[in-house]
Amino acid sequence: MEQETNDSTPEAVNIDVNVDVVVVGAGFSGLYMLHRLRQLGFSVRVLEAAGDVGGTWYWNRYPGARCDIPTTDYTYSFDPELEKAWVWSEKYATQPEILRYAQFVAERYDLRRDIDFDTRVVAARWDDAAARWHLRTDTGQHIACQFYVMASGCLSLPKTPDITGAERFKGEVYFTSRWPHDGVDFTGKRVAVIGTGSSGIQSIPHIARQASQLTVFQRTPNFSIPAGNGPVRPERRAPLEADREGYRHEARWSRAGVPNERTQIYGRYSTREVHRERFSAAWQSGELIPILSVFADQILFRDANAVVARMVHEKIREIVRDPQVAELLCPTDHAFGTKRPCLDTDYYATFNLPHVRLVDLRRHPIQSITETGIALADESMDFDAIVYATGFDAMTGAIVSVDIAGRDGLTLKQKWAHGPLTYLGLMTVGFPNLFTITGPGSPSVLSNMMVSIEQHVDWIADCLVRLRADGMAMIEPTQAAEAGWATHVNDCADITLYPTADSWYMGANVPGKPRGFLPYVGGVDAYRGACDEVAASDYLGFRRSGAQGTRCTDGVVRRLQPDVGMVLKMMADMKLPTFDSLSVNEARGLLQQLSSARPPGPSIGETVDGTLPGSAGPLQYRLYRPGSPGPHPVIVYFHGGGWVLGSHDSDDPLCRDLCHRSDALIVSVNYRHAPEARFPAAADDGLAAVRWVADHATELGGIPDALAVAGWSAGANVAAVTCQQVRDHGGPAIAGQLLLTPVTDCSMNTPSYVENAEGYVLTAPLMKWFWDHYADPADRPHPKASPLRAEDLSNLPPAFVVTCQFDPLRDEGIAYARALAAAGTPTRWITARGHTHTSLSMVDVVVSGERVRAEMADALRGFFKLAVPA
Repeated sequence: MEQETNDSTPEAVNIDVNVDVVVVGAGFSGLYMLHRLRQLGFSVRVLEAAGDVGGTWYWNRYPGARCDIPTTDYTYSFDPELEKAWVWSEKYATQPEILRYAQFVAERYDLRRDIDFDTRVVAARWDDAAARWHLRTDTGQHIACQFYVMASGCLSLPKTPDITGAERFKGEVYFTSRWPHDGVDFTGKRVAVIGTGSSGIQSIPHIARQASQLTVFQRTPNFSIPAGNGPVRPERRAPLEADREGYRHEARWSRAGVPNERTQIYGRYSTREVHRERFSAAWQSGELIPILSVFADQILFRDANAVVARMVHEKIREIVRDPQVAELLCPTDHAFGTKRPCLDTDYYATFNLPHVRLVDLRRHPIQSITETGIALADESMDFDAIVYATGFDAMTGAIVSVDIAGRDGLTLKQKWAHGPLTYLGLMTVGFPNLFTITGPGSPSVLSNMMVSIEQHVDWIADCLVRLRADGMAMIEPTQAAEAGWATHVNDCADITLYPTADSWYMGANVPGKPRGFLPYVGGVDAYRGACDEVAASDYLGFRRSGAQGTRCTDGVVRRLQPDVGMVLKMMADMKLPTFDSLSVNEARGLLQQLSSARPPGPSIGETVDGTLPGSAGPLQYRLYRPGSPGPHPVIVYFHGGGWVLGSHDSDDPLCRDLCHRSDALIVSVNYRHAPEARFPAAADDGLAAVRWVADHATELGGIPDALAVAGWSAGANVAAVTCQQVRDHGGPAIAGQLLLTPVTDCSMNTPSYVENAEGYVLTAPLMKWFWDHYADPADRPHPKASPLRAEDLSNLPPAFVVTCQFDPLRDEGIAYARALAAAGTPTRWITARGHTHTSLSMVDVVVSGERVRAEMADALRGFFKLAVPA
């Protein structure tokens, strides 16, 4: 059928309707899209499979169905007069009230006259020559349009139950996703509910009030918190009433589309008292955003997440009287928040009722549905009604269920066979003029949908206006932009715990669906910023064409790792002075101030401070000892800071991390600093420190002859120079050298100095400031300052060199690694994609650096395996 449709030319079809834009779906997305485009003078037709407006809230009529974002926020904000005209009755509105709101909006703006109800798109074909889409509906209409907008919703295609014998049951069968419009009366009936996702958790207490017997079949329990529904509390409404526009602006630039102050409190470093205080406040709020942000790190680290999960388990055990049932209701297979937590009213208490039973499908799986009920391996049960609360084929299901063929007949289903590819969640390569509202790759279901819907609609509308003004007929993303966005979306997900859960966020609830994280977890604010930047940069990553020719501004909108970008934005917002604009003492004070606010890093066995003899006097050191029994291999570490800043404890979190991961003893040395002690003071102190540590390895708790050096930035320069000096001046033996973003040359004329001159903390002017304080121009080419310029790089310890993509020093680090390898020194080199000169040192702040720090620790362990054969 698809091939036949592709072979027929669109020109041969009689067109019934010809408009600028067709929008599929008359939910909140479609309604606002229609309103905006009509305001802008576009001809629009909306096609809706339902009998009225409302989308999700038209179909989902199961008992207990409510929104899970407070109605102060789950509302249109585009028209202040609309907000005045409609007042919600409760904190969380029921489905009937939300549906009435959608109908009210449709009537207020006279939207129904441009909507075809009970109409489903059967197929859509792109005509490249005419630059138009041709749609065929199940009513027999053929519609042509220039732009095709899928506003079909993220949770609108029900998932078909994959249970043997489902068709055999002779009793009543209901799906929470397609509930009868006239309701259902379960009074006196034996009812089975299969599924404990959001719709199950909301409906089960209501069904239990009617049914004579209720059996809930649960495969995996979900986290849920009490909604505490009722009238909106005055203190919750007060900020909105005091400054409506300010409140809405804050929502648009918040992380989840709801104003919420971000915490900097880490669960893994807080006391039990802080844990309980913050959790209790979030639990009492009865809102998702507070409970999902009790701690800054709860979605990043399992130990912090476990704090929240454990306290939810405590609440469940307090409510549910039967300890065995309580344990079955405690989720243990996924981290808190990696599946969307539910909001409930008396859900857990329902299992205290004598006529309610919980069946654990992991222990007692369903063998089949029978004519009279459900058969387990060890029991058969009869029911009058079965309710399937089995969820949706989320995010992509409703889009690919329509037979959409783009350029050269490629269908969207074919293109997305291994997972969706989009640019900004808005468009996809090969399908010109096709837009998706809240599609995969956008915040959508991880946000307040109303805020995300308005942002998408406004962006699309502005784009169409710009195309019209520029005389352009087509727009399509480029391959590079789409691939770059896919990388960024995955980078955002990978620093969190989200991909660890078998959730519908991952497509894991639908058999055969490609596994991959579907929404954008970087936040509503970060996403809006990216979309605005794309538009402001002449539609970066898009190709536009028309009578005026073709215009393409190719590129990738987000290349930094997401947490690196967040840190840079936070620092920019702080409006800190640059180090090179300060005196040396002021710069040292600023570094100390910044260091005091960072997470401390992992726990280790102990730290011990001491002094050792340097080349011109005593030097401070800090020893980091692992918690495992010794003796341990020894690493002499040299801190960063451009030979000017820092101390033996200034890289404390990084040293703790390396100690913890490598199970090695770290000795961090505070070499002399410029300008008080200029070149070659740091280099000479490096040699003296390594010799002293080698001589005293045993008393420090180390293994003699298992010694490596490591350093970051200028400290990596000291480490590299030290390796050359011990080779040339009689030892000691060094097993390996770890060089993190090293300074290796004084030229400062590489491409990375141009590409990364500004904006990434270490700037080209700051590096000049460091060099000016450390060494005279005549001294800088000396190998003790520029190790890359050594005449001989052979017979040096094995090296692991780490460079960063957005670092002025990137190219000289790569050059040094290549020169070492060319000289026969065993060398491994990696460039950390999306990272800056400083980001890998930000332990527990830049989580994306964990993989690189793990590789660094692996390299250190590898050095010692070579030095101390098993």
